Amino acid sequence: MLQNLSNKFYQWAKGWLVLVLLALDMFFAGFLMPLIQGMMQDGQGGVQPLDLMMFATPDETFAMIERYGEYGRPFYRNVELTVDIIYPIVYLFAFGLLISWLFQRGFSPNSKMMKLNVMPLGAWFFDLLENLNIVTMLSMHPAKPTALAWLLMGLTTVKWAFAGASILLILVGLVMAIKNGFKKQV
Repeated sequence: MLQNLSNKFYQWAKGWLVLVLLALDMFFAGFLMPLIQGMMQDGQGGVQPLDLMMFATPDETFAMIERYGEYGRPFYRNVELTVDIIYPIVYLFAFGLLISWLFQRGFSPNSKMMKLNVMPLGAWFFDLLENLNIVTMLSMHPAKPTALAWLLMGLTTVKWAFAGASILLILVGLVMAIKNGFKKQV
């Protein structure tokens, strides 16, 4: 299955499509998600989405959920069920196709590196699990399910590990593509 998806990414890795997806990713990351985070503020600042809280203990998680207030909790839950379902799909394809496009120009087709173009799939998968966990915890408020808070910390950490690895692969692909003059390796 992963090999089939890897092959599809290479088929879909057209320069124009990569640019469109990167522009869409920048719109989400640079405008829409910060706008939403600003809308979550309680007037005093310091409120942030749970999916940006690395290594948060259950106490920190529940304190943040409390800070969202009666307006913020349903608002955040709705964001998680709409925008934060679409955004992971956008970055999955933006990063997956960008890695594929760069690797086609940086590595020979039989290189073992070529299989790593599916790395963003891990970030996408764990992001969706993280979102489901957040929606569950927001819906259960005022209950404080400690096991779900610990699970959230784990899911967030793994998601960001996959995202970081994807960015590292983009940088490696860029260096190798530059080295080969951006010529597609046949």
